[in-house]
Amino acid sequence: MSYPDMQSRSAQLFERGRKVIPGGNTRKSVYFAPYPTYAASVDGCRVTDVDGVERLDFVNNNSATVLGHNHPAIVDAVVAQAKRMMAAGMPTELEIELAEMICERVASVDQVRFANSGTEAVMFAVRAARAYTGRNVIAKVEGAYHGSWDPMYTSMTPLPDTWGEDSAPTTTLSSAGIPQGAIDDILILPANDVKAARELLRANADDLAGVLIDPLVSQMGFLALTNEYLAMIRQVCSDLGAQLIFDEVFSFRLGYHGAQEEFGVQADITAFGKLIGGGLPVGAIGGGKDIMAVFDHTAGGSVPQSGTFSGSCMTMAAGIAALKEMTPQRFEQINALGEYAREGMRSALQEAGLTGVVNGRGSLMSVLLVESPFDNYRELFNQLIAGGAFALGAQLHQYLLNHGIACIPPGVFILSAAMTEADIDELLRVATDAFREIAQSE
Repeated sequence: MSYPDMQSRSAQLFERGRKVIPGGNTRKSVYFAPYPTYAASVDGCRVTDVDGVERLDFVNNNSATVLGHNHPAIVDAVVAQAKRMMAAGMPTELEIELAEMICERVASVDQVRFANSGTEAVMFAVRAARAYTGRNVIAKVEGAYHGSWDPMYTSMTPLPDTWGEDSAPTTTLSSAGIPQGAIDDILILPANDVKAARELLRANADDLAGVLIDPLVSQMGFLALTNEYLAMIRQVCSDLGAQLIFDEVFSFRLGYHGAQEEFGVQADITAFGKLIGGGLPVGAIGGGKDIMAVFDHTAGGSVPQSGTFSGSCMTMAAGIAALKEMTPQRFEQINALGEYAREGMRSALQEAGLTGVVNGRGSLMSVLLVESPFDNYRELFNQLIAGGAFALGAQLHQYLLNHGIACIPPGVFILSAAMTEADIDELLRVATDAFREIAQSE
């Protein structure tokens, strides 16, 4: 079967879905034109759609299934827990056990509170920073995504006519329905510009509550923030008494001790998600005892934090099973596979005579058909959107779909521990053919 096929089961489901769901499905992030493929089943590193087409899965539910699909340890844990108890209006020992595991892995984390998503984790991390410091301004990097909470849904995809000066980006709304007042206390930093970012932070010293950082910016194709940039932010936060918040919803999968160990920077507050839920909905906030005291409802904590499914026993059981499986050796294995994939993609581009940039770290990779490397959102925008590389990415995505590979357009690949070198070789073989076809069509 060739995609797109308007007679396919996926196309029919999309039209049926549009009658009752705006846009045909609930997650914008899984849509691509003219219709998304609808999943029927998964196993290991493969996903089968409703038309019976099996593909190597480099989406992995946007990084939530690091072990691959239907991992026996997680399935067994979830089934056993469901038989005992699916939910109760009481705490369970499971949340304590998962919190202990996270605290053991991350040096900067003494205590943890659980939530239901990465968005919630970021929301409460920001709220904690504001409560702890008594200040309001939160800084974030232009082009970075930190969930859908109003104040953080800013300057993700700004346009040249509104984004302001390179050294002092304007804080722009990224969605209708968000009042201007919700983003008045958000400061936007240019990525990897040490001098400009330092000056912006110091200019807001009296009001700065914290700086929210995704060290491997998922929204920009896993662009790594430089060591110099991260060290500067860590130092400025310490100097000004502001809180450094790491968003590790994606990047906790970089190693056994997470992104902070990999980048050599300790945060004051960390937002977690995805990996720690074993594939079920999850979020968590972690930090030192002093900052986490704002959540202590037994001692007059100033930030109430709850939720019907926060600390859900089903999610906790799945998360415990996932972390037990993700040993240091398993991280070494999947990260080596990621490096093998990145090097292979670079060779494939060269062999096809096609220009592109391969970014990423650990088990995360992007392949963007841009003309030159980029260090920030604006450099990426000028090539991806204004330069037409996004259209080339759509062409790549469609070719891969039609040859047994599922990825996130325009070229994001998330590996799972269920994959082997043979699976990566399959990806590289198909990608090489795709690159050749694209090169010939230019």
